[in-house]
Amino acid sequence: MASENKTPEVAPASERVSIGCYISLIIAIIFFSGLCAGNQWYGIFDFTTVNGSFGKLVSSVTQNADGLKVTMDTFRGKGGSGAIDGFVFALTLAPTVMFALAMITVFDHYGALKAARKLLTPILRPILGIPGAAGLALIAALQSADGGAALTRQLKDDHILNDKEINNFAAFQMTANAAITNFFSSGAVLFTLLAPDGSHAVTVSIGTCFGVILVGKVVGANIMRLFQLRQTKKLVKEAETAIKEK
Repeated sequence: MASENKTPEVAPASERVSIGCYISLIIAIIFFSGLCAGNQWYGIFDFTTVNGSFGKLVSSVTQNADGLKVTMDTFRGKGGSGAIDGFVFALTLAPTVMFALAMITVFDHYGALKAARKLLTPILRPILGIPGAAGLALIAALQSADGGAALTRQLKDDHILNDKEINNFAAFQMTANAAITNFFSSGAVLFTLLAPDGSHAVTVSIGTCFGVILVGKVVGANIMRLFQLRQTKKLVKEAETAIKEK
């Protein structure tokens, strides 16, 4: 009896993850992680640095014993309210959102999201209940709240994340949002404070505190997972009851 020659199945070209996809993912992680943040030449590989900031405007000029004191502020100013202030605030977010979407489109073109889906799904699915394709948005959210939100919205529009996954991911992001930027730019100064006896006022390490923040984010996402699971079970039970009554 002649043996049958079976050709091994080959994954479609659109689903293959090449070495170029992994390189694109590595570059994307570095770009959104803040590892290259700063005013040095390597700042061109950092999202926040390249995104930049608005210039300053003169807010007020006062005179004191030392001479004139000039107070600078952003073009948004201070003391705004209502729809007008909300509109100006939206203008400050627009460049960040547009730039984040543009960069994720570039990285996606070179296969970064496919590589992230393959590598990170086994990690993110059990921990947060989200697919690996959300890995870049997760990394971006640790550095920039606006960038993370923009990338998450694109994942939703591309039907990569469903409603439950969006809720899980939103709970993760909104717990200490932009943790890296906010913590290390504002909270890190607490670790330099000294008590009257010369000892450090904060006795725990900066790594421990940041670890607590990350754990809190994971806990927040899993609380949302449990809540949604309970809601799903409740709906299933109500549906079964309705069927039995019929």
